[in-house]
Amino acid sequence: MFSPRKTDPFFAALLTIAEHVQEAMHYANDYKVTSVADLKEVSIRLKKYETDGDDLIHELISKLNTSFMTPIEREDILQLAIKMDDILDGIEHFAANLEMFSLIEIDEYVQTFMDNIVKSSDEIVKAMKLLERRKLVEMRDHAVTIKEYERICDEVLRTSIKQLFIRETDPIRIIQFKDIYELLEDIADYCQDVANTIETIIMRNA
Repeated sequence: MFSPRKTDPFFAALLTIAEHVQEAMHYANDYKVTSVADLKEVSIRLKKYETDGDDLIHELISKLNTSFMTPIEREDILQLAIKMDDILDGIEHFAANLEMFSLIEIDEYVQTFMDNIVKSSDEIVKAMKLLERRKLVEMRDHAVTIKEYERICDEVLRTSIKQLFIRETDPIRIIQFKDIYELLEDIADYCQDVANTIETIIMRNA
């Protein structure tokens, strides 16, 4: 269906958005927080990632509004971009809450969430690189892998909240950590939304 000879600007734009999300996720995961000032720095930097991501979405929408032909349905291109942007919004919200609560130390559950979300962002980039090369069917494996990471995060959410009520006696910290866990699960869900959109694109175009 597609000509492999020329890179499509819409597919290139989607890859750029995916790589931007990936960079933000790796930054959030790799930054070693040791103070409240560090939390502030991470929060500010992720807000910048989120704002820059919005600019990338607006550029894509402008292209869609001025283009007569698109390589796949306009709605699918826009949906894919918006779902990736949701991931950015989610990680910015997560960092803002850490800074608001002054939570310098994270537990093993937060780290497990982050590990799986970061790996999901890597899979999204791999899928977008395949989309750019018109290899739609090969994208499916990456969608399936993202869904598996989301399933793991579902299990982590159940376990983390159960253990939180067992281990923690301070009601304020219970509220704070429960909020953090649920924010991270939301981000995993946004990654799964991207995977679902990828599968829809495959079904309609492969």
